[in-house]
Amino acid sequence: MSTIKLKKKIIYSGKIELLTGLHIGGTNAALNIGGPDKFVVRNPINNIPYIPGSSLKGKMRALVELAYGETNNGKPTNDVNTRAGALFGTSGDNESSHPSRIIVRDAELDVDSCNFENTDLPYTESKTEVAIDRVTSEAKPRTFERVPAGAKFNFSIVLNIFEGENEEELRHTFDKARELLEDDYLGGNGSRGYGQVKFIEIKEETKTY
Repeated sequence: MSTIKLKKKIIYSGKIELLTGLHIGGTNAALNIGGPDKFVVRNPINNIPYIPGSSLKGKMRALVELAYGETNNGKPTNDVNTRAGALFGTSGDNESSHPSRIIVRDAELDVDSCNFENTDLPYTESKTEVAIDRVTSEAKPRTFERVPAGAKFNFSIVLNIFEGENEEELRHTFDKARELLEDDYLGGNGSRGYGQVKFIEIKEETKTY
């Protein structure tokens, strides 16, 4: 039976700054007449928006796969020998599965990062768009809830390094994922200007074992 030993944890922390409004959809739990059609995800305890770790990790993985051509007809290859597989993990049976080497926490909104007093919803804005039916020319207005540009979220991401692994390559892949995300978008409606972000105030803490 082969065993692997944890060598170190590299803990990245900092802020995700919104350069444009961000919409990561939540559950429309209640009918809100006159309000947005699409709500953002919020902490149900304090009603504060957050970025789910699953959304952040999934987007970074997808961008890494595209950047290095690690897809098969647009689908992930699920191969541990790829950069994405080595960092983000693969699924499969006990022999072929490779647990993720990265832990992405939910990113909480820094409520002091900007002035939310003038937003029409708690910590968010409502943005109305009009979709035009190309056949009938009928206008169909819809309203999205967004966290406004200028807001910042506190992020924490842990990179696990095990003995015998290529730490430099794992670090490089993670750095590349952040860079790709800054040049792309997070959340929904990115092709219409939503979700441009920037990682700032990045700190590293290393814990050895």
